[in-house]
Amino acid sequence: MASALPTGKAWLPPATGLVIGMLLGLLGWSYWPGLLVAAGTWKSPQYSHGWLVPLFAAFVLAWWRRAVVPATTRARLAGLAVLAASLAVRLVAAWYRIVTIDMYTLVPALVGVVLLIGGLPMLRWAGPPVAFLIFMYPLPDEATRYLLGPLQTVATIASTYLLQTFGFEAFREGNQIVLGDSRLGVVDACSGLRMLTIFVALTVGWVLVDRTARWERLAIVASAVPIALAVNVARITATGMMVTVNEDLAERVFHDWAGYVMMPLAVGLLVAVRWLVAAAVIEEQAAPVPVIDLGGRRVEGGP
Repeated sequence: MASALPTGKAWLPPATGLVIGMLLGLLGWSYWPGLLVAAGTWKSPQYSHGWLVPLFAAFVLAWWRRAVVPATTRARLAGLAVLAASLAVRLVAAWYRIVTIDMYTLVPALVGVVLLIGGLPMLRWAGPPVAFLIFMYPLPDEATRYLLGPLQTVATIASTYLLQTFGFEAFREGNQIVLGDSRLGVVDACSGLRMLTIFVALTVGWVLVDRTARWERLAIVASAVPIALAVNVARITATGMMVTVNEDLAERVFHDWAGYVMMPLAVGLLVAVRWLVAAAVIEEQAAPVPVIDLGGRRVEGGP
């Protein structure tokens, strides 16, 4: 069942606006070095979507804005606790020089500010776009290192299996696919991590503004990782097929061209998943009550 998105004009008392401005100003000043580091990573192809994240979050906040009412004492205490915990984690991250964790703490700190200002009613409409800001930050170096190897292995195994299924003499040696006299290396750039990072952010942004039931949106988000991995495997498999025809063409032209169609293909699959999820459940509708005419009197009833 479709659920309407929250809309309406926001009403913000001057005192509340002043407090929000002061808190956001302090957080902005405190987190400015980390924001500059994050902005520097947006030059990388893997995080080139980063600059769109705060713009999209601001758009959703403006679209979903609601009247801000004073928070309850319990909500303010919860906001202070969240804010204090965020700053405590940040101090630990700074002590151990974990830059990415230090940057991430901005998001829960903003959640604490939301609770301080408007309590749970404000958190319901402002929380999702605030949480979406996490996608403007890069992955921790440790996570990148731990993900690259398994992603390369999965991509290599799956692509080799598909090539064999299509009748090609292919076998795997490490993260290389041997095709006759040719070798196709599944390097870091072909692991699918870039596609996975961008596509998950795109999918979450999609479901934020999608007019579907909550369980349908969860199903769509859950499909993001399999779709990203499948599209990357399709790219490697197609490149492997071309290698058997013309290795230079495959490496110089076809490999790059296949990269450009990955995102449109993934979005098309996401649209298909959304349609399948919506078609999987048929809503029950109450049958119309027949009207019986009894001697000039209209009586509602059934057989």
